[in-house]
Amino acid sequence: MNRDGARKSIWQEEIKTFSADVDIDQLFDVAVVGGGITGISTALKLQLSGKKCILLEAANIGFGTTGGTTAHLNDFFDTTYAQAIKDFGLNNAKLLKFVGIEANNIIKNNIREFNIDCDYEKKTGYLFALDEKQEKQLIDIVDGAAQVGHQMIYTNDIPFPVPFKKAAVIPDQAQFHPVKYIKALAEAFLNAGGFIVENCLCESHEEQEEEVILTTSKGIIKAKNVVYATHIPPGVNILHFMNAPYRSYAIAFSLNGDHYPKDLGYDLVDPYHYYRIQEINGENLLIAGGEDHKTGHTEDTGECFSKLENYVREYFDVNAAVYSWSSQYYEPVDGLPYIGKLPGSNGKIFTATGFRGNGMIFGTISSQIICDLILNIPNKYEKLFDPARIKPMAGAGTFVKEQASVVFDFIKDKIFIEKIESLAELKDGQAKVVKHEGESYAVYKESGGKSHVLKSTCPHALCEVRWNSAEISWDCPCHGSRFNVNGKILTGPTVKGLQRIENKN
Repeated sequence: MNRDGARKSIWQEEIKTFSADVDIDQLFDVAVVGGGITGISTALKLQLSGKKCILLEAANIGFGTTGGTTAHLNDFFDTTYAQAIKDFGLNNAKLLKFVGIEANNIIKNNIREFNIDCDYEKKTGYLFALDEKQEKQLIDIVDGAAQVGHQMIYTNDIPFPVPFKKAAVIPDQAQFHPVKYIKALAEAFLNAGGFIVENCLCESHEEQEEEVILTTSKGIIKAKNVVYATHIPPGVNILHFMNAPYRSYAIAFSLNGDHYPKDLGYDLVDPYHYYRIQEINGENLLIAGGEDHKTGHTEDTGECFSKLENYVREYFDVNAAVYSWSSQYYEPVDGLPYIGKLPGSNGKIFTATGFRGNGMIFGTISSQIICDLILNIPNKYEKLFDPARIKPMAGAGTFVKEQASVVFDFIKDKIFIEKIESLAELKDGQAKVVKHEGESYAVYKESGGKSHVLKSTCPHALCEVRWNSAEISWDCPCHGSRFNVNGKILTGPTVKGLQRIENKN
């Protein structure tokens, strides 16, 4: 299985293609765009509800964030219940509590119904504070959980060799193998009569009175409804200004001895670290994640892996780092995801985005919400996650900060791009946005001297891309579009690659 980065994730041992000859010259009830957990879960649920569905994936199933997750299945979220109470009120915070529970039940029901072997295990979660500031945060988190009726209990012991000041235990959490899970869902979708087309990039859509016309790299596809399960919708939409792209890093370690913590762990460092184990090829590995930052806002992304590894080695008896990878997610302006009708749509196009670090849960609940909306069935979460909701206070400060950052990126990169007189100043393995004869280019030089030269302006909103040395990619700091060294799209919302200028030795 390929994914949107140069590094191999722990889940990529699962290789499966679903390419097949599909007659696309027909009217579908629903076209689902995106082959991650959100898209596949939604397509399956709609197909089983009697809709004729087609799933379109620009690369391969699991190529995006689902192939790069650490796959914690929590019923508590990056947006705490205390924060949800403050921003959305106690009743909505109580409603939020049921999201994790219901999503986990959907996953368990799918596993049971389709006999899926995806290493699903129930776990206990531990949340721990390492200093006085974090201790105050933890108390606030536990108090908020108590107000909504979510169980968090203080404990004097944790199964992680990390010194802490205060800790809470959270029962009834879970984990699984995300690619095994979505692969089985995709097979169930096909068995139910659905269609999957991989390597099919959706370039644009036209919403007409009776149908939506999708222009794709494989031709025109018509559907009565379209679901963009692409992490953030393509094109330019108000949602791109309500979500900020972030990257998170993960490393899977082998440990000396057999002292692997069996449960899920989370500290309250900013950015926080999180832990779980996974058996791969008969060997337990400790998966640690963290060092999150806004996409395109760290000069040396490789250093993020070093920081994470050094942090883990400080506390754990590490033998070796076996896998290391990074992945992208989106931070919503007010802390809750946007799930429902695409803003600006006449009601035939739906989307799901802004999952923060809880993509497996919110991606799963999205399938239920969007399915109900298409089937005209009331859903209790519809208003809570409505993309058209207006929250002038909640997240206002974050919105101003994030959008000021976008504007700064746009202007700063246009004015202060490093002026380099000659492309020969690049060393082998180095990449930069350079100035050459009055134009700006993204230049990467391979070992051996071969250069890849691209126009450095992202086609999506005309921001300047930045080099991601860890994943060998050009990343847009404004809205998270990413490209390989040849300019090919790795991650939307762009629907066009970077313009290639030359490829010379």
